[in-house]
Amino acid sequence: MVTFNLTVLDLIDIDLKEHNSLDIVCLGGRKGLNRRIPTPELNRPGLALSGFFESFAYQRIQVFGRGETAYLEKLMQEEKFESIREMFTYSIPCCIFTYGQQPNTFFFNEAEKKGCPVLQTALGTSEFESRLIRILSNIFSPRKSIHGVLMEVFGLGVLLTGDSGVGKSETALELIKKGHRLVADDIVDIHCINGNILMGMGGNKIIGHHMEIRGLGVINITHLFGIGAVRDQKQVQLVIELETWNPNKNYDRLGLDKETIEILGVSVPKIAIPVKIGRNVPVIVETAAMNERLRRMGYDAAKEFNQNIMKWQESGTAKLVYFGEDII
Repeated sequence: MVTFNLTVLDLIDIDLKEHNSLDIVCLGGRKGLNRRIPTPELNRPGLALSGFFESFAYQRIQVFGRGETAYLEKLMQEEKFESIREMFTYSIPCCIFTYGQQPNTFFFNEAEKKGCPVLQTALGTSEFESRLIRILSNIFSPRKSIHGVLMEVFGLGVLLTGDSGVGKSETALELIKKGHRLVADDIVDIHCINGNILMGMGGNKIIGHHMEIRGLGVINITHLFGIGAVRDQKQVQLVIELETWNPNKNYDRLGLDKETIEILGVSVPKIAIPVKIGRNVPVIVETAAMNERLRRMGYDAAKEFNQNIMKWQESGTAKLVYFGEDII
């Protein structure tokens, strides 16, 4: 399991674009920029400012919207500073003011004195909180690394696994030639979002979208096949395990026995494909991806085939075929 140690400085330095941008600047308390953010949850400190500190979620990022900022101004005018002083006795990761607002002088000085970072964003409170929660949930999500190749095949995230040398990269290369897209080769970093979605990406961004082909060496997929042949991340929706053909093993021939694999507590459909000379594995992977998409839409070919066989066996036609025309 991969853990992530996030600090306030890391949060400011996260390179996010467009609809994910947090637009954060640091107003003060720079001595505390190395403070750790231990949880993805946020807190609006209205009760704390009013003097109620029971169950104060001080370990969370404190978000000050228009209401909290207006209340700070009221405390300043009435010279009631005790709740502000007491709030900074707690080890708060940071305080963030939305709508481009700034704290009053007393609040700012107390934050500086205690080394608590004071940040500002031009975004509205609701929009900022939704973006920040989405980002923090992604950062704090459970993670693990898996040896394999992650592909997007017909829009479905397919994770190819198997022993080293079984042909995962060669299969992926043929799929890329057919127009499908590579997400990651060799090491796939998977993290669980919202407890039920597995997102996969390259374990190392420096070598991302490169592929090792035995006898050929390392190739750059983006340069060889174009930017349309790769993508940065994809949900893992199907696991295909490639294994060397074993003549003594009974392989599923109907597809009625649905196998799953659990990754970070999430069950994912799994298919074992035996590999031997003469088998067109990339075409089988494509077919498996299309079949899985149909199954997700409510159609199961194996169940339909089984039901048709059952109806045929129960019909009089089946008896006629079995006993011959002399049956009464």
